[in-house]
Amino acid sequence: MTSQTAPPAPAPSAAPEPAGYRLRWAALAVILAAEVMDLLDTTIVGVASPAIQHDFGGSDAQIQWISASYTLAFAVLLITGGRLGDLFGRKRLFVAGAAGFTAASVLCAAAPGAGTLIAARTVQGLFAALLIPQGLGLIKAMFPPKEVGAAFGLFGPVLGLSSVLGPTLGGYLTDADWFGTGWRMVFLINLPLGVLAVLAALKVLPANHTTRTPGADRLDPVGVLVLSAAVLLLVYPLVQGRELDWPLWTYAAMAASLPVLWLFTVHQRRVLRRGGTPLIEPSLFGKRAFTSALATGLVFFAAVSGLLLVFTLYLQLGLGWTPLHSGLSMIPLSLGIVLGAVLSGAVLGPRYGRKVLHAGMAIAAAGVLGLWASVDHWADGLTSWELVPALAAAGLGLGLIMAPFFDIALAGVEDSETGSAAGVLNAQQQLGGSIGVALLGTAFFGWAGSDGFRHAAGWTYGLTAGLFAVTFAVAFLLPRHARPQDAPEV
Repeated sequence: MTSQTAPPAPAPSAAPEPAGYRLRWAALAVILAAEVMDLLDTTIVGVASPAIQHDFGGSDAQIQWISASYTLAFAVLLITGGRLGDLFGRKRLFVAGAAGFTAASVLCAAAPGAGTLIAARTVQGLFAALLIPQGLGLIKAMFPPKEVGAAFGLFGPVLGLSSVLGPTLGGYLTDADWFGTGWRMVFLINLPLGVLAVLAALKVLPANHTTRTPGADRLDPVGVLVLSAAVLLLVYPLVQGRELDWPLWTYAAMAASLPVLWLFTVHQRRVLRRGGTPLIEPSLFGKRAFTSALATGLVFFAAVSGLLLVFTLYLQLGLGWTPLHSGLSMIPLSLGIVLGAVLSGAVLGPRYGRKVLHAGMAIAAAGVLGLWASVDHWADGLTSWELVPALAAAGLGLGLIMAPFFDIALAGVEDSETGSAAGVLNAQQQLGGSIGVALLGTAFFGWAGSDGFRHAAGWTYGLTAGLFAVTFAVAFLLPRHARPQDAPEV
């Protein structure tokens, strides 16, 4: 009876899972190297900022702009960078971004004044916007579903180790004054890293693939300009307002950012109706995991970026510590991030999901409040050792959050949406960083001018803990787990 001997047809659900790109782990190493280069540049510059101000004689606002100009350019162009990867190939854009970032780093090192340095930092941010969003898209394309979580889980430990190296290396390079370069060496260090990243990317990243569709291969420069205007209307007065004594136009500009952002959404819908490709795929905002992660991440990254800037400024401007001493003092924070990321990515995140994020936020807030208590108690007698418990706790909390965050945010995102989603997520991270630097940096310098650096640092740490509390509340909007197919959402 042939019907009994013929093998049964396989059920659709039994289809083998895609094996993934053959060199995916080597390619992941290259992607992580680019992320490290970006993070090193950010943390190194934070430690070197007082030395830059000393050399150029710049204002407090210029210290903020050295960081904010990079993150603003990064945030505004990231969404377009993700779209360019979809249209012209992620490998091609990754290589171009890495090469341009490296060249811009050399321009930063050669800057003769604060204005030139801020301009070069802006160019650096533009090329970073081509480089960084390709990483998330490449990971989604290279790895089978069962390995995506493990790939994202490596971000936490690697970036945590980078956060250990960044401030320490920045402090060492600034103090060492190799060849009389001083702080300029913190930018020149990107030259060998960038060259290696370009060569390795050409070797191991998968071939360029595009997602072109008829009528959808045009960019949206009007959307970029409108979005840029909305961001600048918010961040520029936040940075400059204190030094200008908050004239009326600063409040008007911040208020105007909201209707301009609304105009951006209207324009995106119009582009879609005409058959074009909007900067942001509207379908993304119908996914609860994605929209909730945007709100959560915006507040979280604002708190983190502002905290790191204020911490290094207080140690050097308030206590008179050297850049190296300040950088070494951040090691407990960074080690805490590594430990939290490993625990969250390998053990806690897959099992407890959103609860890990909430635990991380609570621990981070407790650590920041511990910093406030330490600064207030020890005053000018504060040493690095008194900071260890609070920094380690804050780092542990941050690490618990960082490892599962992107996995949760990208849950349910389709392949055709990956480039847009990656750009939006990274833009949200950088925009949050710009807002945090502007908001907390402005608060710190304002309080320092009237009440001294010690009180300014303590009150700014309290404000940071408040931002973590807001993040804790907003995170309830996230699904319980990163993968809805594995566990039910609330």
